[in-house]
Amino acid sequence: MAETVRMPQLGESVTEGTIGQWLKKVGDTVEKYESLLEVLTDKVNAEVPSPVAGTMSKILVEEGTTVAIDTPICEIAVEGEDAPTDEASEAASASAVAAVDVGNAAPVPDQPAALDNALRGRYSPAVRRLAQETGINPAAVQGTGAGGRVTRNDILAAAEHGPEKSEMVTVTSEVSPPQTAQQAAPSDLAAIAGAAAVVEDADTLVPVTNVRKVIAERMVRSKQTVPHAWLMVEADVTGLVALRERLKDEFKTREGVSLTYMPFMLRAVVEALRAVPIINAQWNGDSIVMKKRINIGMAAATDRGLIVPVIKDADQKNIVGLAKASQDLVKRARTGRLTMDDLTGGTFTVDNTGAVGTVLTYPIINAPEVAIVTMESIIKRPVVVGDMIAIRSMVNICLSFDHRVVDGAEAGQFVGAIKKHLESLTPQTSIY
Repeated sequence: MAETVRMPQLGESVTEGTIGQWLKKVGDTVEKYESLLEVLTDKVNAEVPSPVAGTMSKILVEEGTTVAIDTPICEIAVEGEDAPTDEASEAASASAVAAVDVGNAAPVPDQPAALDNALRGRYSPAVRRLAQETGINPAAVQGTGAGGRVTRNDILAAAEHGPEKSEMVTVTSEVSPPQTAQQAAPSDLAAIAGAAAVVEDADTLVPVTNVRKVIAERMVRSKQTVPHAWLMVEADVTGLVALRERLKDEFKTREGVSLTYMPFMLRAVVEALRAVPIINAQWNGDSIVMKKRINIGMAAATDRGLIVPVIKDADQKNIVGLAKASQDLVKRARTGRLTMDDLTGGTFTVDNTGAVGTVLTYPIINAPEVAIVTMESIIKRPVVVGDMIAIRSMVNICLSFDHRVVDGAEAGQFVGAIKKHLESLTPQTSIY
């Protein structure tokens, strides 16, 4: 028998996902829990594991295609069932893509009933949303997608070239859930288009990857929908530097991981979130969600783009636990071995921008979180201590915050709590 793999829901408010890259092709052997593909959403990038062992028999949705959650995206033939030829699979794939996006036609024969539910009207959720935003009637647009489907690019092209607009169109489906403020944000392509670049003969055009498109969409959406405010404090971490210098060799031998400054920053953030709980919240349109758990996301640069894995229940870990958890997540992020659980559930984000030598940054909030903090480079410089000038190790702590939720006084209390914790560390402080 064949096992149908469906588009997963990668986050509470996520309604659709984009196929970033297929990691398996038709005919490939698949182990249970082995990654099948990369899925991109406005929340996370994640690899989807196989629910069974077998052979990839059909790919139903092409790379770059956006479909609703629970839509069948591929089939895996379990042991004892022959996989179809590439030609048969390609035909099935094209048929499934057309059915998903065209909609009113009857479902592909022998597909599960859930596929019929996924059709939900004539157009995909992304097209319906964009049609609402632009006022373009999709019925009047010539589709260029598989089976003549209307794509987001078709709607954008129609809006750009200014076709005659009928009365403002509202394209909905009977079962579509109401949009949250986050979901109703501008379309990715519409938001990031901007002014056209000037291309000269000697210039090189580099295609934008799906991951980069999603990153661009997230960043533009956050800046357009969240009123960012910013502040910074500096902290004297001379004691922290001495503590790490004293323990780093022994720590590496005993724990098997390096002792960096990051776990100390994470611990300071945990204490600050406890002291100022409004920072550990999420904007929800007509309400503010005060999060009980403290799940800290860490921005990690990888060769595939920026990824933010999450340390769950960071407040229940000491310095040793935070060091191991953070380094494990970063390592797996850079080798593409993160799970969907690693990428969801964050309530606050920390970015170690100092690792690349910065001393002052203005980070973009990872909505619907309400703040993000950076730890900059630790720099030795002369400062006034009492009535004397001394050489001290100083670091800047930068905070971007959502001014709909957080006021300046609360933001100041938060970074002040981080500063107080970091400055309290001495060479004798216990990390266990």
